Amino acid sequence: MFDSLKKKFSRTSEKLEEELIEEAEKEDNLKEEEGTRFSFFSFGRKKEQKEEKEEEDSNLLPESADEPEEVEDSVDEIETPEVEAEPVEEESEEEKQEEKKSGFWSRFRSSDDSKEETPEDDDQDENIAEEVAEVPDEIEEEEVEEEKEEKKSHFWSRNKDKKDISADGEAKGGIFSFVREKTIQEKHVEDILFELEMELLQGDVAMEVATEVVENVKDNLVGKKIKRSNDITEYTYNALRDSVAEIIDIPGKSMTEMIEEKNAQGEPLVVMFVGINGTGKTTTIGKLANYYLKKGYTPVIAASDTFRAGAIEQVTYHADNVGVKIIKHQKGSDPAAVAFDAVEHAKAQGKELVLIDTAGRMQTNTNLMDEMKKIKRVSKPDLVIFVGDALTGNDATEQAKKFNDAIDIDGVILTKADADSKGGASLSIGYVIKKPIMFLGVGQGYDDIMEYDADWMLNQLFSDDEEVLELAE
Repeated sequence: MFDSLKKKFSRTSEKLEEELIEEAEKEDNLKEEEGTRFSFFSFGRKKEQKEEKEEEDSNLLPESADEPEEVEDSVDEIETPEVEAEPVEEESEEEKQEEKKSGFWSRFRSSDDSKEETPEDDDQDENIAEEVAEVPDEIEEEEVEEEKEEKKSHFWSRNKDKKDISADGEAKGGIFSFVREKTIQEKHVEDILFELEMELLQGDVAMEVATEVVENVKDNLVGKKIKRSNDITEYTYNALRDSVAEIIDIPGKSMTEMIEEKNAQGEPLVVMFVGINGTGKTTTIGKLANYYLKKGYTPVIAASDTFRAGAIEQVTYHADNVGVKIIKHQKGSDPAAVAFDAVEHAKAQGKELVLIDTAGRMQTNTNLMDEMKKIKRVSKPDLVIFVGDALTGNDATEQAKKFNDAIDIDGVILTKADADSKGGASLSIGYVIKKPIMFLGVGQGYDDIMEYDADWMLNQLFSDDEEVLELAE
């Protein structure tokens, strides 16, 4: 999920790191030291691993008095392999020294160190030596510049090699540090954040959301003091994560909490669903009926889409599959009357939840929007939920705005979120209309729906792991 946004965020970190390191090199303020380079996403995993370790440590039983002796024995057993490993360490040290050697001759060296030299190779070396002796001073200076470029890019190319990156997102071999501490200035981030804003817009993120993210990141980064290259990555990660966290966390009650509150008053929770055709509105109603049926509630569905051909049959099919009561009238009857009857049925039978299906309609159709207002007046829903297709990106956000202006929606359900690589709608829609996302559709089955959780969403956006979706029970 949201692979496109993940790449945009990580590229922002890489570009800022390159910008500062290039400037530091020009200032002769850069050195390479032994250490471990962390990837952009490794900071999130390390935080999770630290929390898990602390939780495990708190559950450990006290050690017995005999355990230290066993530990000593185990230490003795592993001492021998350490001694045997010394030649390997020396060999790796020699290899490292070889990497540091630079010069014109290394450019002609074969990439395969195991290849034996032939007489023809010796002749070639002699010819090359003669040519080098005749090289003008200008060309020699050019070669020196190229060698500097190679040296500067050595660290980046090495860490981009997947072989050097561990499962924890760490690259072994070394990090850059600054001789004199550097401070991130506005000039360092201006172009980089402009690129980020353009990329967010291309990823179907709403204009106001993209601008807000970029401004927050800028405020969080400018003025930060940097000692090592890892600091740049960590600060960028935290700045982006904090900015996105503010965007996606729109406060609001969950539907489950509202059902409990209404149930305490002896009333059913009435929920009206709106949206255009093709977004998965009717299927979502079937999923929610199944979801709350398994939680111990008794839903009833109102088939208030009375004009579209096959609409009543479609919602009846879902109701029968999950095993809930459906209230329906003849095709072409008054949709508001169907909704009213469903509410009265729920009150009479002591059912806790009424789910009202409505006709899908474009947000620009004034007459049909007026009809929806009538359904709302008659049924008096506690919640009006807009159902949008996450794959439509900015279109879903614009549709939600129009419906919100017309009938004042209370929340959003996004379908097909599991197939959404861009993440534009998920990031934008709640912030734009100032209403919370309540559920996400994450598959085609009746169980494939989950209550929206901002922390879960944040982890999806800032994790490169292929995580299995854990559906809310």
